[in-house]
Parts: sequence; structure tokens; C-alpha cells
Amino acid sequence: MLNKFADVENCPIRNILDRIGDKWSMLILLLLNEEQVMRFNEIHKSIDSISQKMLSSTLKSLEADDLVQRKIYPEIPPKVEYRLTERGKSLIPHLQSLVNWASVNFEDISNSRLQYAK
Repeated sequence: MLNKFADVENCPIRNILDRIGDKWSMLILLLLNEEQVMRFNEIHKSIDSISQKMLSSTLKSLEADDLVQRKIYPEIPPKVEYRLTERGKSLIPHLQSLVNWASVNFEDISNSRLQYAK
């Protein structure tokens, strides 16, 4: 039983949470869930503290995991839209549960951190 988390490469918990548990992925997924379809600059304006380079990198990772779909329209200048895939949509209820849990517990956890730091 203790060895089930030993193999980093094949551990679903470590592998998947490492990818979506970064600073930006969950925010992007939740935003795309709310807005359905967004262009790069719309996402960037909605999360203004993310750099364009980090946004691009995060979107590529989410696309590689088939959580986000990137659609390019053959126009000049090129039009690119992002939306959740079916796999991405299936993740949303779990992320929303985590958001709800965080909202309910945030104040108590913040107080616990203050107490711990004393």
C-alpha cells in the first residue's frame, strides 16, 4: 500500500496534479468554462497578472493534455480561439468543488497560518 505513490512517472495523482495544480491552469480552465470560447488576448486581459509567455506555455500544456482545444481560423491576421474539450469539461465539477471548499475554509486557514507563524 505504501508503494502506490513511489513511481513518480506512473502515479496519477502526482502526474496530473503537477500539471493542473500550477499557479495558472485551474484559473484558465475555470475561466474557459465560464466564457465557453475565448481568444488569447481575452484570456490575458481576464488574468492580467499572467505574462503572455506563461499564458502561452500553460495553454500549450492544457492542449497537450486534451483539456483545452485550440482552433485556428485561416484569416489575416490569424484568429485563434480556445475552448474546453470534453475531458476539460469533465474536470470542471471537481475544480468547482475545490473552489467551494477553498471559499468555505479560506478564512480559517488564513487564521491558522497566522497562529502557526507566531
